[in-house]
Amino acid sequence: MQTAIARPIGTVWQWRGQPVYYVKAGEPHPDRPPLLLVHGFGASTDHWHKNIDGLSQDFEVWAIDLLGFGRSAKPDWVYSGDLWRDQLHDFIVEVIGRPAVLAGNSLGGYAALCVAAQRPQSAAGLVLLNCAGSFTEAAPLTQPDPVRQVMGKAVRSLLLQPLPSFLLFQYVRQKSVIRKTLQKVYLDQTAVTDQLVDDIYRPSCDPGAAVVFASVFKSPQGEKNDVLLSQMTCPLLMLWGTGDPWMQSTARGAKFRQYYPGLSEHYLQAGHCPHDEVPDQVNSLLRDWVLGSALSLEPGTA
Repeated sequence: MQTAIARPIGTVWQWRGQPVYYVKAGEPHPDRPPLLLVHGFGASTDHWHKNIDGLSQDFEVWAIDLLGFGRSAKPDWVYSGDLWRDQLHDFIVEVIGRPAVLAGNSLGGYAALCVAAQRPQSAAGLVLLNCAGSFTEAAPLTQPDPVRQVMGKAVRSLLLQPLPSFLLFQYVRQKSVIRKTLQKVYLDQTAVTDQLVDDIYRPSCDPGAAVVFASVFKSPQGEKNDVLLSQMTCPLLMLWGTGDPWMQSTARGAKFRQYYPGLSEHYLQAGHCPHDEVPDQVNSLLRDWVLGSALSLEPGTA
């Protein structure tokens, strides 16, 4: 039986007229950068509570709810990597006050990658855990299946309609469906607790949550990962859960290394959310990477 970990009490920051929830733990260290933890789609700062607890003895740790998720506001806006990039960048500038190591899971990893690539002054380093986002596709060797293309467009068009999108949201937000989905993407089934299900279910009851869900289908696709990597200069650590059914971790890891050869990487026996499933391993790897590199020195202290 897992021991319950106390969760830090968060506060609210106003961004573009909207309340954004965040938590902070640990004390500033002059010889090392703060950490900013960024959750994936449908999750929140709660998903990082094991990491906040484990890392706050060595770092000043921040975690934030992206706009549209968790306890942050859910306005009817266009949600995209650009929006969350600007939110994270402004948070680092206005609240944290100095460049941070951004650590992001899945969608949060893509948002953090956008910051590191396009707002480099805010990123001391980047840690990606089963990062989302697509790569530029090579020209196909064969002609695409026209029937499949038409069907794909038809499904997308249907889901863009308010009623079908709302009905799908009402289905996937059921606790039983959330649990089944988590059980598919976690190798350790004991990590799929009632508390975890509740943490994901609770924000889905907020006004505007269905609109945010629909934005997945409406939002324009963001910049490709390979383009972002070509713009980036900060150190990169990749942590992969090899049991993730949503991503071919080994193949995706090779793609990231192709476009950013100097990265560090580790493959863990975990699913889509290694930070929650094997937190001690993730915390140790992240801690050693930051403390064992130039990231542990502020500019001018070397």
